[in-house]
Amino acid sequence: NAALAHYSPSNMSSRKLSVDEVYLSDTGGQYLDGTTDITRTMHWGVPTPLQKETYTRVLMGNIDLSCLIFPPNTAGRTVESFARRALWEVGLNYGHGTGHGIGNFLSVHEWPVGFQTNNIPLTKGMFTSIEPGYYRDGEFGIRIEDIALVVEAQTEKPFLTFEVVSLVPYDRNLIDVSLLSQKQIQYLNAFYKTIRERVGPELQSQQLEEEYRWLQRNTEP
Repeated sequence: NAALAHYSPSNMSSRKLSVDEVYLSDTGGQYLDGTTDITRTMHWGVPTPLQKETYTRVLMGNIDLSCLIFPPNTAGRTVESFARRALWEVGLNYGHGTGHGIGNFLSVHEWPVGFQTNNIPLTKGMFTSIEPGYYRDGEFGIRIEDIALVVEAQTEKPFLTFEVVSLVPYDRNLIDVSLLSQKQIQYLNAFYKTIRERVGPELQSQQLEEEYRWLQRNTEP
């Protein structure tokens, strides 16, 4: 069912999950201090080589766009292809947008921010999703979605970049590290360090020891 990018469950199409397939969870909530929209794809068994490669290439696209440095007032459509490049290299693609604005206790899809042709230029302070994916009809679907804040980059001239604020690990079981560049590995390690530092103490303060151990395992370098 995850092969449909926006699948909705029903009594006619629902079925039992197994450990031998890809599982896509698009989840979020609305809180007094903001709205979340996070998608993670998991496999609890032994993924196929194709599943690992396509997942890794989706992750590569997510990382490449997330750490991109670009001039102020750049239109989202101008940089959107960075999220697709790793898939394009092997003749693959996805049929939905790469991201959308996120409301502050407002709409989950908040126009006019995003990466479409009719979106306004990216400026400091905007929140947008970054969500490349890959879908194979009748077989499986993959999407990795984070929320990112547009911030100033550490450059001599005032350029912009993204700060990912979705602090959720990716599925190590689906990552083919051999496909990642050194820069992408460094990004992942820094991201996992941030998750440990920010989420770990919160879990411990709530005495969620099982969850804390899970977090430690899944944010190892």
